[in-house]
Amino acid sequence: MSDDLPYLDPATGARYALEPGRWRSDSGGPLLLAPGRGITRADIEHGAPGLWRYRAAFALDVDEPLVLGEGRTPLVPGVWGSARPLWKLEWCSPTGSFKDRGASVMLSVLRQQGARAVIEDSSGNGGAAISAYGAAGGLDVTVFAPATTSPGKLVQARAYGARIELVEGPRVASQEAAIAAAAHGAGWYASHNWQPFFLEGTKTLAYEIWEDLGFRAPDAVVLPVGAGSSLLGCAFGFRELLRAGQIERVPRLYAAQPLNCSPVDAAFHVKPGEPVPNRPVRATIAEGTAISHPLRLGAMLDALRESGGGTVAIPEADIRSAHAELASHGLYAEPTSATAAAAVSELVARGAVLPSETTVVLLTGSGLKAAA
Repeated sequence: MSDDLPYLDPATGARYALEPGRWRSDSGGPLLLAPGRGITRADIEHGAPGLWRYRAAFALDVDEPLVLGEGRTPLVPGVWGSARPLWKLEWCSPTGSFKDRGASVMLSVLRQQGARAVIEDSSGNGGAAISAYGAAGGLDVTVFAPATTSPGKLVQARAYGARIELVEGPRVASQEAAIAAAAHGAGWYASHNWQPFFLEGTKTLAYEIWEDLGFRAPDAVVLPVGAGSSLLGCAFGFRELLRAGQIERVPRLYAAQPLNCSPVDAAFHVKPGEPVPNRPVRATIAEGTAISHPLRLGAMLDALRESGGGTVAIPEADIRSAHAELASHGLYAEPTSATAAAAVSELVARGAVLPSETTVVLLTGSGLKAAA
């Protein structure tokens, strides 16, 4: 396959060039970037800032990246019952969440392609990250958010100078409004869910964990999962490291979701060809994972199954308990992140994760974002 056609529609197999502004296939589906060759230790640019030390793994060279200090977040050993997880503290990112990784790479690429104004739909961390990096890059940013969004969640985006458009109706109505605005020329659609280059940023999680562990893969990675950008980023990054001969195997990936909104868990346990049960969707304190119809569900399931991992659905009471227990260890995370911590307990109880194994747990966002 030609390197000149790096965009891939996984549903149809169609390939596309890096056309400025393209964010979906001709059939309307989400795009991925064709698998990269991976990098070796020698390809790491030790003098480059943060995640840009892995820029040799990106599908496009960026002349002037947008850098605010993203990446190189701490990997801290912890105690969690009988387990000894390594907490990956993504809240040390500039806006307080892992989404800064994707925003840095995606907006760097879009600006290089000619974008001057961008449009995002988000009710939380994604909007904050796009707004921050848009401000750093001199881009005009508009964020479409559900009218029911807590005002506190939009404070960051407003502070960075983003224009906020509140949309009545369900979450998908904000997406539709953002796409319509982009179609009418208000800006480039820079959705953290749709844009393939966002995943180029989140795949640096895998490269960073690999380097943190002395250039080896962990046995397992546990992540809170909503739209799946951290899960897919880890899957793509570790696959590339395997392809480059830098690791012997991809770690088992485990998706943690609140039981109240757990479409990935519901679909994972269904046999091929069988219908997915209509699991009820209810409100959850793990708001960052409250995505009832993930855009890239098929790719997420493939990543989980290929790695030999799985899913965990956590009741609200267990999320609250894990949130409090993390705080008792000095770790003040968003309730979304506490879902992954609670999943460790369940996975150990199942025997899916052994206490003796090297298990990395992503704490994706700061508790200060949900202090209320």
